[in-house]
Amino acid sequence: MTTVLSLGGSIVAPEGPDAAFVASFAALAREHLAADAERRLILVVGGGGPARAWQKAYREALAAAPGSESPNSPAEAPDADAQDWVGIMATRLNAQLVKAVLGGLCPMEVVTDPSAVTVFRGRVLVAAGWKPGFSTDFDAVLLAERFGAGRVLNLSNVAKVYTADPRVDPKATPIDSISWEQFRLLVGDEWVPGKNVPFDPVASRRAAELGLEVVCAAGRDLPNLRAILGGGSFVGTVIGPK
Repeated sequence: MTTVLSLGGSIVAPEGPDAAFVASFAALAREHLAADAERRLILVVGGGGPARAWQKAYREALAAAPGSESPNSPAEAPDADAQDWVGIMATRLNAQLVKAVLGGLCPMEVVTDPSAVTVFRGRVLVAAGWKPGFSTDFDAVLLAERFGAGRVLNLSNVAKVYTADPRVDPKATPIDSISWEQFRLLVGDEWVPGKNVPFDPVASRRAAELGLEVVCAAGRDLPNLRAILGGGSFVGTVIGPK
């Protein structure tokens, strides 16, 4: 059985790499795999704090370029694809860290093109960002489709999906389960890099088409993650077909 986990950069590297969390997560992954020889994991790793820091540096460097203060030579506007590539490279560095800590469980190189990978050797496959215009959520859905996983665990720093952004709307309430139709009304249909949604709209559309189930949960709550992986009672939001 293959399970796909989308590991948000906010839990792997909230500001910089969190070695203690990566070690604890790797121990849980080994425990899960040791319990059943048929189990496999696909881990898609996000960019987190390093992605934001390097993208900010890119924008600031353009603004600070010699002559940019002149009205005759204004600062060059940030290029959207270039900014995306900077963030993608941060996901790849984070993914390489996770792969290295898992050692022999992950003999393959980090996947950077989910549309091209055709084999899965070992017990763990680690993936990172692909190309501009595609989030790691979408990568996770593509890999779930390719390797026959019926569920994606979307792990971030948020325990549940809310009816609205609770930081903005004090009346927002947590959701235990929701259909893809209703969820897509919440997040819309278009992906904008950096958009603050529990699961990106393009990935949501594809997951709905495939009939995938997505579980959104707090990735740093490892006892809760153990319960999800083991089929027990857990805290989180289940998104799926009606």
